[in-house]
Amino acid sequence: MGQQNLTMPTEFIFLGVTRLPELQLPVFGILLLIYTITVLGNLGMIVLTKLDPHLHTPMYFFIRHLAFIDLGDSTVIYPKMLVNFVVGSNTISYYGCATQMTFFIMFIISELFILSAMAYDRYVAICNPLLYNVIMSPRLCHLLVGIPYLYSTFQALMITIKIFTLTFCGSNVISHFYCDDVPMLLMLCSNAEEIELLIIYFSAFNLISSLLVVLLSYTLILLAICRMHSAQGRKKAFSTCGSHLTVVVVFYGSLLFMYLQPKSTHSFETDKMASVFYTLVIPMLNPLIYSLRNKEVENAFHRVFKNQCQFYI
Repeated sequence: MGQQNLTMPTEFIFLGVTRLPELQLPVFGILLLIYTITVLGNLGMIVLTKLDPHLHTPMYFFIRHLAFIDLGDSTVIYPKMLVNFVVGSNTISYYGCATQMTFFIMFIISELFILSAMAYDRYVAICNPLLYNVIMSPRLCHLLVGIPYLYSTFQALMITIKIFTLTFCGSNVISHFYCDDVPMLLMLCSNAEEIELLIIYFSAFNLISSLLVVLLSYTLILLAICRMHSAQGRKKAFSTCGSHLTVVVVFYGSLLFMYLQPKSTHSFETDKMASVFYTLVIPMLNPLIYSLRNKEVENAFHRVFKNQCQFYI
């Protein structure tokens, strides 16, 4: 199809989370509350792990980056969505949609590989405790964070550019509440097979490779724990991994639920619910999981709060 036939919509219309008028206000209230908790929780974790010297360890270095990713993941979608609720117009501009898709893909892929890096960190901490500080050097930590950021940025730009340089035709209504690659593919006229295959292959690689690292790390951790003679040592090892394992199960569980549904039961409604879960609920839960029943975080909060109070007094 020639360049002259290219239709470039100036804006897209979202179907939104719900189309029922009576649910608009309750949904707005719930999303606003969850997003506020998400911002406060993740910003709090970023500030705390930066300010408190006791949290300047590889584990909290990764937790800080996870908090940054969770904050970005939810912020790229929900402020725009909440504004749309207020103004009563469920639209996004053409370039706004491309920008939103780029950042969303970047953050979601980064989260997969940061979680696998955190699993490796826990493996080293439990299986090689004496060499932990040598193995998990600042250089390796920065590599384990930097490479996922570069890789996810490359993939996000590649997919977005490929989609937005193809021809859109027909309706400009997106069957979702944000600009995601799969709903956007349905709006393309033709030549979408290549990008569809790219998305499938990259999604499968991202999910399977990162999950394999997590499973291998925790298999080795479990074997190491089984060999421990001390009950206290086993308890400490489980508590070290508990928070991360909870985050991993919730995040990968929601992604696998969405991708492994049978075609017969697959619908955009269930996709939307799963999307709300891993773009808003999980980013809210992660800082809570890492701070609840975590003495290090509690003590750091008290130290930072006390130091700030002394500074102002």
